[in-house]
Amino acid sequence: GQFFFEYLVVVSLKKMSDGRYEPKITYQFPKRENLLKGQKEEEERLLQAIPLFCFPDGNNWAPVTEFPSETFSFVLTNVDGSRKIGYCRRLLPSGRGVRLPEVFCIISCLGCFGLFSKILDEVEKRRQISMAVIYPFMQGLRESPFPAPGKSVTIKSFIPDSGTELIELTRPLDAHLEHVEFQALLQRLSPHLILHIFASAVLERRLIFLAQELSVLSQCIHAVAALLYPFTWAHTYIPVVPECLLDTVCCPTPFMVGIQMRHLERVLDQPMEEALIVDLCEGKIIRAVGDEEEILPIKLQNEVLTSLTRHNNNNNIHTPEQLNALVSEAFVQFFVRAVGHYSSHIKWTKNGSGTFQERAFCKAITSKTSRRFVKKFVKTNMFSLFIEEAEKSRIPQEAYFQRKITEYHEQKKHRR
Repeated sequence: GQFFFEYLVVVSLKKMSDGRYEPKITYQFPKRENLLKGQKEEEERLLQAIPLFCFPDGNNWAPVTEFPSETFSFVLTNVDGSRKIGYCRRLLPSGRGVRLPEVFCIISCLGCFGLFSKILDEVEKRRQISMAVIYPFMQGLRESPFPAPGKSVTIKSFIPDSGTELIELTRPLDAHLEHVEFQALLQRLSPHLILHIFASAVLERRLIFLAQELSVLSQCIHAVAALLYPFTWAHTYIPVVPECLLDTVCCPTPFMVGIQMRHLERVLDQPMEEALIVDLCEGKIIRAVGDEEEILPIKLQNEVLTSLTRHNNNNNIHTPEQLNALVSEAFVQFFVRAVGHYSSHIKWTKNGSGTFQERAFCKAITSKTSRRFVKKFVKTNMFSLFIEEAEKSRIPQEAYFQRKITEYHEQKKHRR
């Protein structure tokens, strides 16, 4: 199986000669030896970028006596398009008097936020005792295989004065929901606004999210990207933009980025193309293109809205897992109804390669509003990538999506 993680690094703030603080890596596990030239260059690039993303808020730090620890994450895209995720816990080391926060950052190519946030809880607990107690725990984790969906792995860990502990880490059964918490999004935005954001994301527009806290930014942006399942956002994706990269918002290409609220004026002053700007503190849209209401087919839009409003008013308190499943289901059903007939429009040759028949696929849609939407959607990068995968093999990629399509057709048959 895969390793849980590639690196654990600690990023601390170092005082420079001009009095400013600069983030630097002060600890790295494991240290990699005997790397080939290309690997070494990639590692150097990675290790240079990490500090910026661990302290994206720039240089305005001062030693403090109290600091609530926070969890957030960032995504780095490699030259080949593959992504690495940085899971971060920013905390104040235990001690007396004023001191500076530090960040523990786990770099992994696995998207599984709940699991890594539990690992960071363990790291933080050990940090309050001593740095030396973190190393054996991470070593144990590195030697354990990443569990299959729905399975657990148990890590043995010794803590002075408490003895040996067994820590059980369980991976969610549904892989497409293991990297997401929809609660953050629903607490901050109305179902109507969530649909406007979804409509913009589906057409691969430019989206900017603003909030004070890094944790809010990263949770909400991951949630928006997860609404697109079984499709994947394939463009610039920076859940928390470091201060020195704020001009990302001038890109003419699609992007989904999170920016701290104190940079709002600077962002609005940039020479920007049309973008949707969302204020997560006030739960409102600051700037829009103007057609967000009309992008999605009205009948499908209302079904999602009813579903989201029901969850919002639901007095049965859901666990985060139940809420994730309910919200995701509403959006998966949207795609099942809009484009779930895609596989019957792939023409297969004898040697097993498929060709997607786009015209026939669009023509097969009876509703005019749905057809108008799908004609735009088939031109997106995310739809093209999904179809490219589908043309490679008759065995569908996304088993969960496939299952939902089959269930939908069964229900339709019974209704007849």
